[in-house]
Amino acid sequence: MEAAGVIEELGEDVSGLEVGQNVICLAQTGMWREIVAVPATNVFIMPDEMSYEEGAAIPLSYLTAYFMLFDFGNLRPGKSLLVHIAAGGVGWAATQLAKTVDNVTVFGTASASKHDAIKENGVDHPIDYRTRDYSEEIKNISPKGVDVVLDPLGGADTSKGLQLLRPMGKIVTYGSANMVKGENRNLMKMAKTLWQSTSVSPVSLVKTNKAIAGFQLAHLTGEIELVRSAFQDILNMYKDGKIKPRIDSVWAFEQVAEAMQQMNERRNIGKVILSPEKEPTKPAEGDAAPTSPLKKKKPSLFRRLSKRASRSKDEGEKKDEVKQEEQEKADDSKATNGHVQQTPEDEKIDDEAAKKVDGKVGDAEKAAEETAKNVEEKLEEGKEKAEDVIQQTEEKVDEAVKQEEAPTEPDTQEEKKDEAPAEEPEKIEVAVENPAETDDAKAAAADIVADEKPVENEEKADGVASQEI
Repeated sequence: MEAAGVIEELGEDVSGLEVGQNVICLAQTGMWREIVAVPATNVFIMPDEMSYEEGAAIPLSYLTAYFMLFDFGNLRPGKSLLVHIAAGGVGWAATQLAKTVDNVTVFGTASASKHDAIKENGVDHPIDYRTRDYSEEIKNISPKGVDVVLDPLGGADTSKGLQLLRPMGKIVTYGSANMVKGENRNLMKMAKTLWQSTSVSPVSLVKTNKAIAGFQLAHLTGEIELVRSAFQDILNMYKDGKIKPRIDSVWAFEQVAEAMQQMNERRNIGKVILSPEKEPTKPAEGDAAPTSPLKKKKPSLFRRLSKRASRSKDEGEKKDEVKQEEQEKADDSKATNGHVQQTPEDEKIDDEAAKKVDGKVGDAEKAAEETAKNVEEKLEEGKEKAEDVIQQTEEKVDEAVKQEEAPTEPDTQEEKKDEAPAEEPEKIEVAVENPAETDDAKAAAADIVADEKPVENEEKADGVASQEI
């Protein structure tokens, strides 16, 4: 949305501007280019003492902070202000602009490593948001809270900011940084931030005498006169030495991904700039890029193309050298019949490696032997147990067979009576006087026994039947 450079051409009916002037410009999109076309109403003449880096760093950050503080926030002497991400572009600008008003107290959140920088910029009470609850820290210093909160975080932090406001206080939201962390977007984090966002009814605002506002500069570009008036005021502050943007680092166009990651991970202090003049070499971590002004005269397109062609030529020569070295190595390998000659150190390393391998193989063999021995012992134990089980099973089978062959006992009393042995007949003694009489007596005795036996059986049968009934 913002850039600084030199006017190369003017459109028809454009007045007040000249080719070759150093200018600052605004646009909705498409500013990451060497040559851009923008409406004349969005172009501002750059002060002579301002560098191109500073010119590119001012518009977005300082216009956003200006409208939030002075239009929405109505910041006046004696008021207090909370600035989140005080070491960022907007936070840096908001601190400087707030200090143009007398007796304004600024609370600023940033990691501990950036506290010295933001204090030098004007923050009265730096707070490490990573290790402390900034809400509690502010209430310890100012129990009633603050008058203005600038909230670029969203989610739960918006609710905390609203609770920190004093009566007649205002919170201005202008982003949702909590949705993004690192180089990747996290959908779950985005959903969580939206879920935690405050839902406030007008009635609650009336009861607490507080206000909520939202700001986005991209949706204000149609208000040309409003934007031009505010930006002219900002340029006048720069000329008077009241404000000065801080440049964190300058990156080549080829390193736009690294530049964006620098901001997403919140490692920057101030603005991150892309420059077509910057060589694609990454600065050391923690080192701020130089902020010295560039040449006022923009290099010609022919010179830039020539410079790129020279770089391409150097890269081509380097590739040729690498190919030549690889070819020489291949030739040396062929000269030794395809075998690479080893140095004594290489042979020593190989011997040590071979010993280690042999040792590991020996250990593996021992472990295998022990495992095989254990397996054999387990098999023997299993075999003995199986034999015992087979023997017990055979014994139980033999017992079952014997029981089946043995005569079964009668189940009922009738069966027992039928199978019971016949009682011996009652003996009757008869006096025998002669053999003939003896034979007759035996015959008579047999008839008596035969007649009396059925009667006895019938009596027993009647007794059994009666018992059953």
